[in-house]
Amino acid sequence: MKLDTFFDTFAEQYQHYKRGDWCYEDGCIYRGLLLLDGVDPRGPWFGHLKRLVDSQVGNDGSLAGYDIEEFNIDNILSGRALIALHVRTGEKKYRLAAERLAEQLERHPRIGRGNYWHKLRYPYQVWLDGLYMGLPFQIEYGKAFGKPELVDDAIVQLKSALELLADPATGLYSHGYDEAREQRWADKRTGRSQALWSRALGWLAMALVDVREAIGPELAAQAGLDEAIAVFAKRVARHQREDGRWNQVTDQPELEGNYPESSATAMFAYFFLVGERLGISGVDGEIGLKALAGLREHALAAGPDGEPVLGAICHVAGLGGFDGRYRDGTAAYYVSERLQPNDAKGVGPFMMAVAEARRRDRLGEAAVTENAGFPASARAGAPRG
Repeated sequence: MKLDTFFDTFAEQYQHYKRGDWCYEDGCIYRGLLLLDGVDPRGPWFGHLKRLVDSQVGNDGSLAGYDIEEFNIDNILSGRALIALHVRTGEKKYRLAAERLAEQLERHPRIGRGNYWHKLRYPYQVWLDGLYMGLPFQIEYGKAFGKPELVDDAIVQLKSALELLADPATGLYSHGYDEAREQRWADKRTGRSQALWSRALGWLAMALVDVREAIGPELAAQAGLDEAIAVFAKRVARHQREDGRWNQVTDQPELEGNYPESSATAMFAYFFLVGERLGISGVDGEIGLKALAGLREHALAAGPDGEPVLGAICHVAGLGGFDGRYRDGTAAYYVSERLQPNDAKGVGPFMMAVAEARRRDRLGEAAVTENAGFPASARAGAPRG
């Protein structure tokens, strides 16, 4: 089965991640569909996107299950689809809905350095995840609706987060930062969490290139963003496995239970492909192609019903209390979380990366995405391969 068939079937059968409530997981699929439509406008992608978003957006701009008072930065990500749909269709409801999310950011609590709290229930905390969830939307909204101050604020927040979350020992970035130094996962001196989680770094990677694309080379030069991306790319590339993928815990290949994780691999594939397209020195798209080949060969397999399944996707990981459990940010914690085949957080970035691969050189599926059958070694959801 070709990947277009996989993506089309996945979107056709997709059920909103949280019972229809507005959420970031759906936003990952929306981004994937939007980017696939950009390289294949005759395909089914825009139809899927509009159908799925329309079921969550009222004519008055209301969003299903959305509560601004939660101040959840995750809820902002899907708003990028609202901006794109408004530009494409001119329908007022998309702008009204985007304005609700912009109001959240206007009121969203911040740490002393100006960065958004991750959520109201995670006070004084900045997570790498949140940089992707909030900042690209803020920039796109600011540009679309004539609010340049939002663009400037997003750039300042990104630079501040990179400073707060930088891990001198590895040259990469910690998953979270606690300004209050109250969380057990937070170092009392630095406020940072311990281990490197690859999907957290993947969220950062996608935020970096999406912000760079949105603000353009002039503002990026002023912010030193290209240099930061180039250094980050070099350090991430060091941890790519021979099979093209990245492990759940980025820098500990010998860790018991560590495994090649698909969502992070797809995110890094996207990062390297976009970074090369943007002309950022030292960012090699071939690394992204190798990552896609690794996913195709080792993570994409036929499921029990014969349909394709993208496996080895960490279902969820975070920091602090959640669902009766305390997540302490250790390497052992990250490899303990369960896997969820075909999770939106993996399939969405996989769509994005495939779209970028096609955009890169127009070689299409014959080059990197042909999938006539599935390798016998691949097992949906299996962490090894």
